[in-house]
Amino acid sequence: MIKFLMLLLAAVAGAVLPVQAVLNARLGQVAGNGLVGAFVSFVVGSLALGLVVVGQGGAGRHLAALRAAPPSYFVGGLLGAVYVAAVVALTPRLGAALTVALVVVGQLAVAVVLDHFGALGLPVHVLTLPRLLGLGLLLAGLWLIRSY
Repeated sequence: MIKFLMLLLAAVAGAVLPVQAVLNARLGQVAGNGLVGAFVSFVVGSLALGLVVVGQGGAGRHLAALRAAPPSYFVGGLLGAVYVAAVVALTPRLGAALTVALVVVGQLAVAVVLDHFGALGLPVHVLTLPRLLGLGLLLAGLWLIRSY
């Protein structure tokens, strides 16, 4: 049951990405500046997460523990900003389907490499022919979305 819920959560997280892309792009259009739209999106998300963290209790203790984290771990926030800013800029020009398809292909290509080398502490999942074929099928799907 727990594995099913994790799979469902992953699917829901993926399902909200195209909606997020469109809403963030519209926010940027209303603001007249895509980066302002991306910034506001991050502020709203940060406030929501902040409320959840505070609601869980022990926020100060958990935040204090982050002093032990290597500086490189904080780059994730910068990468998230790059993602949101890029999607805000690209969605109105490419459409939601092509933008998200390109994002998914990029995500999976890097994920396969990270898995193969066990980078960043991940368990190793060697790049096999079936995994490579899966990436190839995604590229084929990207081509179909782009072409039609």
